[in-house]
Amino acid sequence: MKKSEIIVIAHNIRSTHNVGSIFRTCEGFGVSKIILSGYTPVPLADENDPVQGRLPHEAEKITKQIHKTALGAEQLVPFERRETLDLAAPDLAEFHIVALEQAVNSVSLQDYARPQKIALLLGEEVHGIEPALLAQCDDIIEIPMQGKKESFNVSVATGIALYALAT
Repeated sequence: MKKSEIIVIAHNIRSTHNVGSIFRTCEGFGVSKIILSGYTPVPLADENDPVQGRLPHEAEKITKQIHKTALGAEQLVPFERRETLDLAAPDLAEFHIVALEQAVNSVSLQDYARPQKIALLLGEEVHGIEPALLAQCDDIIEIPMQGKKESFNVSVATGIALYALAT
């Protein structure tokens, strides 16, 4: 099977360390782009801050925190900032929107037949992906859990999902 093209949508991820880890994982799996939306922290791409109105010292602090776990991957993986998330946006039309979430209608990651163009949607660390966004997704995939905990850390879950989807 031909390798899938994958973009990752990190929506409402609070932790800069999780964002940095997601960047590093995405770089390792050849993700073509990351969309950072909602309140997800955004690193500086260059001297033009992608978050309007953000003070320079705040932008530098967030960038340093992301860099701590990204180790430079934030400079290698193209990314963009979106204040709000519109899964029906024209640039996402050719992608199969796949939420990584536990839901009654989710498909186990190991049983999922991956499409050629995937936009993997990640949600908030504690409460997950909002039901309104889940309703807009083409598919919902879930990582089978065998322990007593209900879920993995969002950056760990991203790695597991990308391994299954990208290889």
